[in-house]
Amino acid sequence: MLTLRTIAELREHLNARSDATIGLVPTMGALHEGHLSLLRLAAADNDIVVISLFVNPTQFAANEDLSTYPRDEARDARLAAAAGATILFAPSAEEIYPDGFATVVEVSGLTEPLCGATRGSQHFRGVTTVVAKLFNIVGPDNAYFGQKDAQQVVVIKRMVRDLDFPVHIVVGPTVREPDGLAMSSRNAYLDAKARERALGLSRALASAQSTLDAGTRDARTVAAAARTTLAEHGIEPEYTELVAPETLIPVEVVDDDVLLAIAARVGSARLIDNAILKPRK
Repeated sequence: MLTLRTIAELREHLNARSDATIGLVPTMGALHEGHLSLLRLAAADNDIVVISLFVNPTQFAANEDLSTYPRDEARDARLAAAAGATILFAPSAEEIYPDGFATVVEVSGLTEPLCGATRGSQHFRGVTTVVAKLFNIVGPDNAYFGQKDAQQVVVIKRMVRDLDFPVHIVVGPTVREPDGLAMSSRNAYLDAKARERALGLSRALASAQSTLDAGTRDARTVAAAARTTLAEHGIEPEYTELVAPETLIPVEVVDDDVLLAIAARVGSARLIDNAILKPRK
């Protein structure tokens, strides 16, 4: 696997392989099995697999964990190479945001609810700006994202559609620990007690599905079942919302597939999880 740190180097290398298909897996590092599953998908689909390793400062609020976000490039490089990456793109913040950088990409309508309401407008503006830059830098045929970041996936799909990026978005399923905890780089912040409490998120999703299976269709009742399970684990959520999967508009009656999205702080970690709930036909 080749490690490159500048846009010029990466473009030169990719331009020399103009006939190759390119897959891009954007990450902030601290790789786990969720990232590696995306890399394996990309390796199966493409001639070249680029993984970006960049802790993007513009998507963190002032009170968030930019300075403490886990970083271990040597470990990430080993894991990425073993999973099929051919290029590791690890730029500096100055390479991505040079002096005088003044342009942002913003998707309206999908970024305000859920994490947008709790993390602030800068979060998704930072995400869409850096992903748009990576699409322009790498020129991928396919780009790979995880379903765990469901709102991010919806936002990026809309950006691709609206700005006519010639890239196909591939969404990999959420990868979980054997006990159900969704894999996340921020799980590293959990001590043993918080790790046990964090299981409340996936169990809340299961409780909501069970409520649907029992015949309930009222969205407030389904969400309340999830919140009850969270409370049993000592978790006060930032949000527990049932929304339409493609528009993120809240639903009142669950008569079709619906996205249940949860965010909560557990110990020092802010965790998110979600599931597509399916009403019994």
